[in-house]
Amino acid sequence: MNMMSNLAQAAAPVIELRKVSVDFRIRAAGIKPILLHALQDVSLAVYAGRTLGVVGESGSGKSTAAKVLIGLQEPTAGQIWFGGEEVRRFDPATRRRIGRVVSVVFQDPATALNARMMVREALLDPLRVHKIGDETSRRKRVAELVSLVGLPRSVLDAIPAQLSGGQRQRVAIARALALDPKVIVADEPTSALDVSVRAQILNLLQDLKSELNLGMVFISHDIQTVRHISDDIAVMHRGKVIEFGPGAKVLDSPSQDYTRTLLAAAPSLLRAGAAPSLPIP
Repeated sequence: MNMMSNLAQAAAPVIELRKVSVDFRIRAAGIKPILLHALQDVSLAVYAGRTLGVVGESGSGKSTAAKVLIGLQEPTAGQIWFGGEEVRRFDPATRRRIGRVVSVVFQDPATALNARMMVREALLDPLRVHKIGDETSRRKRVAELVSLVGLPRSVLDAIPAQLSGGQRQRVAIARALALDPKVIVADEPTSALDVSVRAQILNLLQDLKSELNLGMVFISHDIQTVRHISDDIAVMHRGKVIEFGPGAKVLDSPSQDYTRTLLAAAPSLLRAGAAPSLPIP
């Protein structure tokens, strides 16, 4: 199934997977090794200023696809392209280069942030690791980042335990933006948050996408929430993309029984056509 033919974009994708497969050999006691097909012939593309939603139940392959997109998982077959250039090696230098293009926002901000590190140091860390600017320009960048995600500067002197769940996720988003990436991969970024806070974080992600012209990959099991935030949706099942298209089309006129099952079964923060109206503090 060729997803690329469905996206007639003037600009080249920032990240593109072409017929990517990922296989794992798993072994249990007393059993011969089994070949697990985590991804099978998956083609996806991420464009600047657009959000690609990836939805599916646990074990569908969406998290493995995310690892391939951020350069943490080498494919068994297929091609990965970053900025129009094929990635042929997955050595540390290549991963550092990919890390400048794509960043990740994880599911649980409490575990994504160092519990003993003040917010200021957590935001300075990626700038220091990648040797960006001097200490003065780095501290200026950190102040800009907390403002960008709607936090007061006072959080810079706090540790994660002193912040609410929503504030911690905003810090995690700020950290993901530290290197000025072109793409953000958000892996279930709201599932660990209270319902009212989820809408605020969704608003923030959409505002950042528009303001910074970011490409975004939003991964979730909740197809209704994915539809709200996504321009295009890929539905994954057993390592394959079984349905792909504009969010409204996939949700309103699904072609696959599996997609219809997800629509009927998944609890949702947002109902079809609804938009979160909560303000961002």
